[in-house]
Amino acid sequence: MSKKTLTSRGSASRVLLILAAVIIFFTVAVYFLIKYAQTKKEAVSPKEGEATTQNEPPKPVYDVMIGDIKFLLQSSKNLGSILKGNAYQTDLTTTEYLIWVKVGAQNKGKVNIDRYSWDLGNLVDSEGRNFTPITNKAFFWLPKPDLCGEELKPEFEPISCVRIYEVSRESKGLKVEVISRIKNASKKQSELLDLDLVQ
Repeated sequence: MSKKTLTSRGSASRVLLILAAVIIFFTVAVYFLIKYAQTKKEAVSPKEGEATTQNEPPKPVYDVMIGDIKFLLQSSKNLGSILKGNAYQTDLTTTEYLIWVKVGAQNKGKVNIDRYSWDLGNLVDSEGRNFTPITNKAFFWLPKPDLCGEELKPEFEPISCVRIYEVSRESKGLKVEVISRIKNASKKQSELLDLDLVQ
């Protein structure tokens, strides 16, 4: 075998080794680049399921249980700034808004719930401002008889309670407070229901 043949075989082997080393180096480099890009992406974007809970506003609450009483928002209306009266009753006017709210209360327990054990409280806006019902001023426009706080019999149809509120024009995200009073105690429990008003 000639010296020339050995030299050419040796250089071919060297070239193959260098080529193999370059391929291995690039493969490892690409692998680490892909891994780095994935960890960077995971750090920036939240895990599956987290994105929806962090970016979505909370869903509105239209019904709630307090003890054995289920409260359900039945309807709410922005009545504007004037409630028309008649020959015997003058108009009810405000510089702001009059909001009409109707909530049903149902006994989901096994025994009667006494009269005056439940009611509607204030309207609360997204800034935490409270607006009390104007029951006396709005008496003429409320249903008769007033069923708010009536005795609740087990699994009877919900009894509707209607209240009218005078609310600031600046108020957004209104919620109504629903109240359950614990029997034979001065304590009360309350929750908030969202109003389905388009503002």
